[in-house]
Amino acid sequence: MALDPLFDFTGKVALVTGGSRGLGYQMVMALARRGADVVVASRKLDACEAVAAEVRALGRRALAVACHAGRWDEIDHLIATSYAEFGRVDILVNNAGMGPRMPSHEVTEALFDSVVNLNFKGPFRLASQVAKRMHDGSGGTIINISSTGSLMPLPGVVPYGSSKAALNAMSASLAEEYAPNVRVNTLSPGPFRTDIAKAWPGEGRDPLPIPRGHAAEPEDIVTAALFLASPASINVTGSLVRCDGGQH
Repeated sequence: MALDPLFDFTGKVALVTGGSRGLGYQMVMALARRGADVVVASRKLDACEAVAAEVRALGRRALAVACHAGRWDEIDHLIATSYAEFGRVDILVNNAGMGPRMPSHEVTEALFDSVVNLNFKGPFRLASQVAKRMHDGSGGTIINISSTGSLMPLPGVVPYGSSKAALNAMSASLAEEYAPNVRVNTLSPGPFRTDIAKAWPGEGRDPLPIPRGHAAEPEDIVTAALFLASPASINVTGSLVRCDGGQH
């Protein structure tokens, strides 16, 4: 089947953190099905290897790397390993994140630091280092995965929403700093039926008071991510794209 040239990633290398499950997995497979070679990163190597095997079964190259995306030393190892294997990264998806729910007055310093490290500190390190390499090379595109929690009051997960708001600001600033040949955008999902939905009432299948009326399936993230990764969004940088069913 011939691919639309705007969505043909043949010869491109994509790096996706949190790529072994949920939205990250869907983005890995969508890119691979359209020709990209992929670096799959998450904390568990066996999970990354399983996804990498699926990518290879499509005829693409894949590299599995165990990485805690909130720790700079592990991020630096991820970057070095990826460039040693492929020589470049054309598409970076900063997807790893966490948002444990608890009353704000019960949040410990250790938990606060863990959330901010994974949602902002680590993505800053990865995006800034890869952006510099892209800028000095042939360019590229970076997609930072945020959340509607960064755009609306969300009690009970304040460190999560705040760190994702910092990620939004980071995207706009990096887009300015590494322009014009590096595009940096934020993709902001709303409620999706990933693994976390198991803890929701009705496991995420109950109606929601949003225009779409219900949570999205993980694969519903794909078209928004492909748009931002592809030449179809050549004039889009420093932007925040919502994929949230109209949630406010």
